[in-house]
Amino acid sequence: MKRLTIFSLTCLFSMGAVFAQRGVTQCGVPTGQPKFPLLTYQELPDPTAPSDKEWVAVTSTQVSWGTTDVRYAKHQLPQLKKQQTVSLKGWRGERVNAQAVVWTGVELKDLNFSFGDFKDKKGNVLPKDAFTGGFVRYVMTDELNKDGRGACGHRKSIDYDSLLVADPIDTNLKTMALPAHTVQPVWVQCWIPQSATPGTYQGELLINDGSRLLQRLNLEITVSSRELPQPSEWAYHLDLWQSPYAVARYYQVPLWSQEHFDAMRPLMKMLADAGQKIITATLTHKPWNGQTEDYFDTMVTWMKRADGTWAFDYTIFDRWVEFMMSVGIDKQINCYSMVPWELSFQYYDQATNSLQFVKTAPGDAAYEEMWGAMLASFSKHLKEKGWFDICAIAMDERPMEVMQKTLKVIRKADPDFKVSLAGNYHEEIEPDLYDYCIVIGQNFPEEVRLRRVAENKRTNYYTCCTEAHPNTFTFSDPAEAAWMSYYSSKKHLDGYLRWAYNSWPLEPLLDSRFRSWAGGDTYLVYPGARSCIRCERLIEGIQAHEKINILRQEFEKKGNKAGLKKIEKMLAPFNLGSMPEIPAAITVNRANQILNSF
Repeated sequence: MKRLTIFSLTCLFSMGAVFAQRGVTQCGVPTGQPKFPLLTYQELPDPTAPSDKEWVAVTSTQVSWGTTDVRYAKHQLPQLKKQQTVSLKGWRGERVNAQAVVWTGVELKDLNFSFGDFKDKKGNVLPKDAFTGGFVRYVMTDELNKDGRGACGHRKSIDYDSLLVADPIDTNLKTMALPAHTVQPVWVQCWIPQSATPGTYQGELLINDGSRLLQRLNLEITVSSRELPQPSEWAYHLDLWQSPYAVARYYQVPLWSQEHFDAMRPLMKMLADAGQKIITATLTHKPWNGQTEDYFDTMVTWMKRADGTWAFDYTIFDRWVEFMMSVGIDKQINCYSMVPWELSFQYYDQATNSLQFVKTAPGDAAYEEMWGAMLASFSKHLKEKGWFDICAIAMDERPMEVMQKTLKVIRKADPDFKVSLAGNYHEEIEPDLYDYCIVIGQNFPEEVRLRRVAENKRTNYYTCCTEAHPNTFTFSDPAEAAWMSYYSSKKHLDGYLRWAYNSWPLEPLLDSRFRSWAGGDTYLVYPGARSCIRCERLIEGIQAHEKINILRQEFEKKGNKAGLKKIEKMLAPFNLGSMPEIPAAITVNRANQILNSF
């Protein structure tokens, strides 16, 4: 008995070493493969098995255009009427998307796709590099809270349905095997060159099994004479918070090493191409109390000298900002947070040669002394770097009374500091805020909004786990991601904030569920610089917002009242509370059709 116990324990420890090298999702699900895959990976098994009764009539491979409004289930026959041709319209400089669907009754060993030439009747050509395509992959998700009103709070996987949904777009995977009774979508995008000659271009998407052609799908792209600027020039104020820490963990590279920056570059270039304006920087240790899988650390080293004075090292902060600027994100730096959620501040104490924490809050003498020294030093450093005018001291979801006390400290240190807040609307502090982002559903008084425009201040809204609709969870209606920017246009706001661009859970490619919020709440892109349905639809909405902004300016300049009225009528149906009774796709598609008619 003793011998058996020892043997069992030995086996247990040995197997533990093996399993330590295998992935486990946030919900404790073994992935059956090495952790943190990058180039290739296997999706988790679908909890929903294919229905033999449903698939019995499918004896061959079927291919059709679908719609970007649907996440096609992996093992459910797609509910669509077969469509050979799809037509897209866009401005020069705009990205337009389509989704093809393959479903098969037999195994395919080497599914792949390619593009034919795209030409108009005059012989003009859209270049090959304008087109990208990727297999839509499947990730595990959950659902809204049981009341259906949001998705906040600690989540036990046992309490929520497990569902495999289409979301990641894998442009790294060029060919794949497809088992019988399986659905496989293909995402297609054309980034219309700004130099393209206006007209209608016709081409093909070719779906193959190895060298055997399965289907030619016709794609027609009508290019407008209107032009969308480069994303760096968009007026849209996009603020998706970045996490360098998640990248270091997932890619298994030392934090702030050259390998780390190399890993981040494609991800952050994708963000720049989406029109991102803001660099997310941190001044304190755990500003959000480590609520993500990879907590945010300070990018500034705080040191209390033996004589009681303060010193600050900005090396990491500078490297991070310079890196983000090098990929094209250079309009604003938001620095979090003078009011971390735990009100605990870490520093190196020279006298004891150790890390120390101090608990203090706005209004305390210790707080004012510490932050007065920091902000005076920070102001000087930013001015030396030439960054002061684009930097904002940023907070999120802090009470008004706390903000008032914090603002006093900021103004005493340097009255010219810009301040940013994402939170509830408070008229008492609004004039002090350069970048004010309020919860969707709240409103800026019209006279306040107009004054902020005149003062060149940023006025936005955000969504988080609270909102059931619209949102960007992995189970959300894809069109909701586009809907949100039409809504910001209706409200004449500058843009949109979402708290996490890439705060990945343990295995984001396989399982989007997290311990505290609904699946996908913590990220909008995947490792390996993979975009997703949510992200592409979000960009679609951002482009629409930019187009509306351009048209409004043109019509106001020319006195085109009919054009302005048409835009407002187009935006009128974007009402909170209309979803899900009126699907976001209906509202967005109607608006997009009108928008492309100008």
